[in-house]
Amino acid sequence: MVNTTHKTNLKAGDKAPLFKAKDQDGKEISLKDFAGKKLVLYFYPKDNTPGCTAEACNLRDNYNVLLKKGYAVIGVSANNEKDHKKFIKKFNLPFPLIADTEKEVCNAYGVWGKKKFMGREFMGIVRTTFIISEKGIIEEVIEKVDNENHTSQILK
Repeated sequence: MVNTTHKTNLKAGDKAPLFKAKDQDGKEISLKDFAGKKLVLYFYPKDNTPGCTAEACNLRDNYNVLLKKGYAVIGVSANNEKDHKKFIKKFNLPFPLIADTEKEVCNAYGVWGKKKFMGREFMGIVRTTFIISEKGIIEEVIEKVDNENHTSQILK
């Protein structure tokens, strides 16, 4: 398990930082596209790693439940569009993934930071999920993500 020494400064009640970035198809996505909808914006370290795959598949398997509850879902990592396309195809993911290769969205949300694994310190994406209201306000920040049961954390 990766130990993180970094935490976002954003909290419930804060205005969600605006972003504009490209998804797996090169299509631009912005926070403004989700005005009037609830948004699950989840940041994860890397495509095709065990924890990230478990988290994405949990959200995929419960996607219709999330839609019925009024949520849109977007994943964000530093992988490029091509990697995201393969990840989506391999696991049949029904939601877009932002290719944040320049870490602009990660930095805006404060999830790029120092991590520790097997005694080695490095910079990376700290797995964090933001639940954003229809009005663009952060309702909840989930920092201790349970990859295999993430949807139940979101819906609790």
